[in-house]
Amino acid sequence: MLSSTALLAVNPLDAGSLLGAFGTLGIAVVLFAETGLLVGFFLPGDSLLFTAGLLCTTGTHSGSRLDLAQVLAAAAVGALAGAQTGYLIGRRGGRTLLARSRNKRLHEGAVRAEELLTRYGHTKAVVLARFVPVVRTVLNPLAGALGVNVRTFTLWQIVGGLLWTLGLVLAGYTLGSSVPDVDRYLLPIVVVVAAVSLLPLLLELVRSRRRAGAR
Repeated sequence: MLSSTALLAVNPLDAGSLLGAFGTLGIAVVLFAETGLLVGFFLPGDSLLFTAGLLCTTGTHSGSRLDLAQVLAAAAVGALAGAQTGYLIGRRGGRTLLARSRNKRLHEGAVRAEELLTRYGHTKAVVLARFVPVVRTVLNPLAGALGVNVRTFTLWQIVGGLLWTLGLVLAGYTLGSSVPDVDRYLLPIVVVVAAVSLLPLLLELVRSRRRAGAR
């Protein structure tokens, strides 16, 4: 059990800090919050998954390794349960909850999520949103608010959720297994993963501004 001092020392934006403090359970909780609750839009889902895969081979700061099977299970459960919860929240009043928020980044994510649903259709949008920070938080309640069919949403959020979680965890695990002493480069690797995960968001922002300029 973590002391109050240890809890205060945890950085919610740092994947290594979260994993060191909460281990496998933290993965499920963070992914549930990021994909199911609008307040979790700032959490580092991509870097958390990749780092967890790495720590299955190198071990945490305390020296203990994470168990790959447990990490995969926790990631899948957190992401799938979170998305379904977000959808149900959306059906009960997602638009109202979003309107009450004053966070500019969250509203920009909502605009991009709606554009994804319009441009790619419900099935592709639900899958693609998993790989775009903030959008994966907002799209689930937005899909519920827009009345996306529950069976369609459930099927494709499972497909997208498994591709996202298992893919990133196994990518980190593969890198950790193939590169000797990879833990020496953990910080720069996590920074690169976080930067790459933001690329879709930045590209979409550039496209939106170009379209607005063209109009």
